[in-house]
Parts: sequence; structure tokens; C-alpha cells
Amino acid sequence: MLNSEEKLIHDLAILQEMASQMDEYLKSETLFWPMGHSDMPKLTLGGYWLRQHRLSALRHLLTSEQQTQLDTAVHTFATAVSDWVVRTEQRAHAELAARIRQWEEYLRDLREKRSENAGSYAAQVEVRAIIAALIDNLQQAPYQLDEKLLPSILTQDKGLRARFASGDFIWPEEWQPAYPEPEYWWLYGRPK
Repeated sequence: MLNSEEKLIHDLAILQEMASQMDEYLKSETLFWPMGHSDMPKLTLGGYWLRQHRLSALRHLLTSEQQTQLDTAVHTFATAVSDWVVRTEQRAHAELAARIRQWEEYLRDLREKRSENAGSYAAQVEVRAIIAALIDNLQQAPYQLDEKLLPSILTQDKGLRARFASGDFIWPEEWQPAYPEPEYWWLYGRPK
């Protein structure tokens, strides 16, 4: 099990690898792109944006060399997507729809088999964080968020909030500044 500093450094390595493969990813038809590393998740725009958000918000925890690596990865990503604005937006919407379904299935399983899945919440809630990252980035120029996807997320959040026990931040404490409680309330506690 990695400690919080090791997780952040691993996130940086994942971000760098995702940025380096982004051009190929956008040219492909694969939504969840295998990066060829067993210790890394599949490449998606949401996965990239999740890590970019976290690492940028927590850059003060990185060494100057790691901050330079972060800046380089962000630049590599920006270069890769600059000629693919429409493709990037389409791919992000396809992933957003897939992540909404994935989160909805997890919440349904949680309701039906409460005790079996409750312990995995801290890991599974990453899907909700990716949804947030996708929405945040799709609301920024040059992209446009398809607002038709929002009611489903709001309905899921309403159902989760009704069964949610507020509590401590469930990810590493050092990451808390990247996820303020009002916006990321679902990271502060667990489902009942």
C-alpha cells in the first residue's frame, strides 16, 4: 500500500504517461486506452483531468523537479489536444456518459447489497471524481458541456446524499486542499 506522498508521485508518473500517449489516444477509437503498464489505469481524458486537477492543486507538495515534470506533462497534453478540439470534446462526452453509467451501477449495487460494497466506497468514488473533472473541463472554452447529462448526475447525487453519513475526508489527508468539502461533499464521509 502506497502512502500519500508515494500516491502523488505515482499520479505524476501516470499523468506524464497519459500526456505522452494522448495524441495516439485521440486518433484511436478506443475509449479506455491501455497504456501498457500493469501498475497504471487505462488512459482516458477524465483520468488525465482528475490527476491534473489534483497535482496542480497540490503542487506545493512536489519538489521543484516534480513541478517541472508536471508543467511539461500539462504542456504535452495541451499540444496533443490543440488540433483535436472537437474530437476531445466528443471523446470527453462519451466518457462522461460511460462514467455516469458506471457510477449509477455502483450506487445501485450499494443500495441492493449495502454491506458488501460499502467498504469499497473510497476506491469507487474515484469514478465520481472523474465525473466532476470531466464536467469542470467541458465547461471551459473551447469545449461545451452537453447539459442533457447533468440531470442524471444530480439525481444520483440526491439519492446518495439521502443515505450519506458526513465524516472525515476519505482520501489521503494531504489531498484535502484539492477537494473542498462544499463541492466534493461525497469525499467527506460514506454511504449509510
